Amino acid sequence: MELTNILAAFQQVFDPFVLGVILIAAIFGLFVGAVPGLSATMAVALLVPITFFMDPVPAIAMMVTATAMAITSGDIPGCLLRIPGTPSSAAYTDEAFSMTKKGQADIALGASIIFSFVGGLFGTVVLIVAAPVLADIALSFSSYEFFWLVVLGLSCAIFISPASTLKGFVSLFIGLLLACVGMNNPAAFPRFTFGNEALLNGVTLLPMMVGMFAISEVLRYATDSEQKRVEIKTSVGNIFTGMWRLTRKYPKSILRGCVLGTAVGALPGAGADIAAWMSYGVSKKFSKEPEKFGTGHVEGIVEAGAANNSALAGAWIPALVFGIPGDSITAIVIGVLYMKNMAPGPMIFTNSPVEMYSIFIVFILANIIMLPLGYLAVKAAKKVLNVPRNILMPLILIFCIVGVFAIDNSIFDVVVMLCVGLLAYLMEENEFPIAPAVLGVVLGGMLEENFVFSMIKADGDFMMFFSRPIACGLGIFAILIWVMPLLKGLYKTVAGSRRAVA
Repeated sequence: MELTNILAAFQQVFDPFVLGVILIAAIFGLFVGAVPGLSATMAVALLVPITFFMDPVPAIAMMVTATAMAITSGDIPGCLLRIPGTPSSAAYTDEAFSMTKKGQADIALGASIIFSFVGGLFGTVVLIVAAPVLADIALSFSSYEFFWLVVLGLSCAIFISPASTLKGFVSLFIGLLLACVGMNNPAAFPRFTFGNEALLNGVTLLPMMVGMFAISEVLRYATDSEQKRVEIKTSVGNIFTGMWRLTRKYPKSILRGCVLGTAVGALPGAGADIAAWMSYGVSKKFSKEPEKFGTGHVEGIVEAGAANNSALAGAWIPALVFGIPGDSITAIVIGVLYMKNMAPGPMIFTNSPVEMYSIFIVFILANIIMLPLGYLAVKAAKKVLNVPRNILMPLILIFCIVGVFAIDNSIFDVVVMLCVGLLAYLMEENEFPIAPAVLGVVLGGMLEENFVFSMIKADGDFMMFFSRPIACGLGIFAILIWVMPLLKGLYKTVAGSRRAVA
């Protein structure tokens, strides 16, 4: 049976139409990632309207491929112009640009592409092995376990966020507030609709995602007085030369980046951005030459590059098994999966086995084609990076409006997209992170539903949330995450007071 499903998956993926979609998505992802200010999340958000007209496998294949390519090609402008193409590339932009100034741009770009490929394959193997095993375990979960899982997901989004914890809280509660709108609650009671019938179904997820990640970027460009367009004055040789030497020199760094990237990616709300920053920091800490970091040292690029793409596959583990997005990209993908009647959760491997194997194959294929297309992207970098953004941004705005309208032929969805885009722009301008708000919207309904059902089963006794071994362990872990910062702050205050008295 398994072999039959695997063969059917290969047949689906290697269909000429699906392969064509993967190729086009790869080129699109390379373009978006290479243009400064356009993130991998934005690339996926822009593809959402197109997926409405596709079958599940080509739709998901398009998103997986575009994401992997965008994350990788984001290193190109970071290395050549000191302008990171995606947020995850920012961790080692200064390092790569320092290498460019020393005439080592080909080594920096080669390291980022080759070890992104290695990290992507590592994360994919972990996804293939871990996701079905976790799904079997998750089948024994009740509403108590799922409640604590959601709480853990929301907690990680706050405490891993690079912004302050308080701003993370505010962003989370904005998302939870948006999730309360409409009748999508256990009592089916209309909330915050203000008499508007269009709001009875709540804030639609896909227009909201496009607004948060695409419209906010358009607004940021429109209000930015400094329009950056810099000519590339650096020549790049063969980017694959010397990569085997780096592999033999830094095997521990490569493995550490792959493992850390996959683990961080699997934490809800973390994603490739945080994985890259953490991996670069760990690389410097354990390096035999920490004094060289920041001066154009390739070791940090090797490790953080591996962490970048391994985090992408890691983020799919909680998304597929529990329906909890590992990052903002999988938050969008979850919405597409629901739209394709493939509800994420432990039963997805039973209900849609062929589609799951197809996703695994696409992950492998996307990482393999990263090498030749990444090489071509570097060669074409001058043309891609010099596209005038005053032409690009209006086209993106038009595409967003037409695409969101096409989903349900609803003008109201377009209004939601524009309003949420303005909200996201104001939040980011004031350094409020977007990830907690996105997770709040995605997980808000799941949090409320599992809490209400659990309280009904427990007859109002909250201690029943700790009545099962796994639920008890998850609950204690979640409480520790929330309490530890308070205890740490209290300890510092007491210690400071004692030193002042002494």
